[in-house]
This record gives sequence, structure tokens and C-alpha cells, in this order.
Amino acid sequence: MTRGLKLQTEDYFLTDKQAVRVAERHPQPDFPLHHHDFEELVIVWRGNGLHLWNDVPYRITRGDLFYVSANDRHSYESVNDLELDNILFVRDRLTLPTDWHNLLPGADVPQSQRYWCLGSAGMDTLRDKVDDLAQECMKSDTLSLQLSEVLLLQIALLALRYRHLPDSPQLADAHQLDLLMLALRASIGSPFRFDAFCQQHDFSVRGLGARFKQETGMSVAQYLRQLRLCKAMELLRYDRLTIGEVAAQCGFDDSNYFSVVFHQAQGISPSAYRQRFLAG
Repeated sequence: MTRGLKLQTEDYFLTDKQAVRVAERHPQPDFPLHHHDFEELVIVWRGNGLHLWNDVPYRITRGDLFYVSANDRHSYESVNDLELDNILFVRDRLTLPTDWHNLLPGADVPQSQRYWCLGSAGMDTLRDKVDDLAQECMKSDTLSLQLSEVLLLQIALLALRYRHLPDSPQLADAHQLDLLMLALRASIGSPFRFDAFCQQHDFSVRGLGARFKQETGMSVAQYLRQLRLCKAMELLRYDRLTIGEVAAQCGFDDSNYFSVVFHQAQGISPSAYRQRFLAG
């Protein structure tokens, strides 16, 4: 199976003593299939796209959290205003006497247990620590190396505290934006009325709509369409449903309209997109 590009530790870490780096991707462009000999904690801050991780597609959005192990294969495609931080680390170089195995789950942990989501409170708290680490890891003196590792420990602990399972209806820090994200994820294949959602939760349509656009760069309708198109790409890539069945599962009543929307977004028809992957 194709492994793609290999990213080398020496190209990202300042010295052979450094254990932690932050690779800021603001924005994250499309990036081809690759793997690396270090590990990373990926935190998505805004936007959306398709994260193909060990041949499993994930429709990534604001608040998604991934523990990516060395030699995992992954890529980013069909990105839309995607911003994320990759916290890179070399496990063998970590020196703090703590339970790194449980705090930063590795390849021995099933992939489904290395994908989580963060609510708004967790994101706000982690953002400050990641920003501090991004500054500290640019220095290679002994004290900075130690401080960087301490900050990684704080980030790992906070991620453990604030993370929740994807699509979980239970949020420890329930917030208007978090509830809306969950509702949109659950509405990929069914109708969604933003005004009815706001009325149900007693939210301001204008206020929440403005906050949503600030965080994602898109309106609620545009964002939901991107989620649906990402789901369509997943189905076209891995399932043998008809184009009409794919359209229906992705919230499009009219398969012809779905084909038009898909072509506008991807520059290729759904059937031509599927054909790319039939050879395998």
C-alpha cells in the first residue's frame, strides 16, 4: 500500500535533544499522503476538510483532536479555511517521569480511541498553552527544552480533561457553538433548520450565526454543505452505492442537483471522482 512522503525528525526539530515542536498550520493547505518518524497531537481550531488517516476518512472540523502515531499515513484534502496546530513529539526523548503512554496514546491504541473532540472551554484553555509552547520550542537551550516538555504535559492533561467522544450528546462544557456543531454533524443525511434549532434552545439566530461564521469562515448552510460533500467523498471512495443513494445519504433530495454541487466544489463529477479509486 502506498505510504506517501516520509517526514524526517531532523527536518522539524532543532537539535537531537529537543523532544517537542509546534508546527502551526494557519491555514492548513491540501497536503498529500505522508507519514513520519515522530508522533503528533493535532488540534483543529477552525474551518473544515477531509482528513484521510490510515485509509479512514474523517470530516474534520473545529475542535477535532487526533493522536497521530509515528508511521501512521494521513493526508488533508478538500480543505476550507482549515486552521490547525500539529504538536510534534519524539516519545523516546521525553524525560519527565509521568505516564506518557496514557496521556499520549500511541500505535498500540486502536485508532478509534485516538480521535476525540473539544468543546469551546477546552479549546480556549488549550489554545493559550499551545501558543506558549509554540514560542518556547523555538529555543534550544536546556531550560527551554525542559519548559517545552512541561507545557506538553499540561496540554496532554488538559486534553484528557476536556475531550469528549465525537458525536457525543453529553458535553461537560455545553456551549451554543458546541451544541450547534453536534447538531450539524447529526444532520448530514437529514434536513436541518437553523432557525428551528435556535428556537428550540432559545438562542439568537443572528448572534449565533455571526459567531459561527467568525469561527468557521462560513455560514451555517455553507458549512453543512461542506460536511455533506465530505461525507459524499467518503461514500464514493469506499462504498458501492448508486449516485442517487449517495446523494440521499448526504442530505440531497435531487441526485442531479447533488451532481451539480459536487462538480462545482470538486471540479469533477461524482462518478468521475469514484472512478479514481476503482482501480484499487
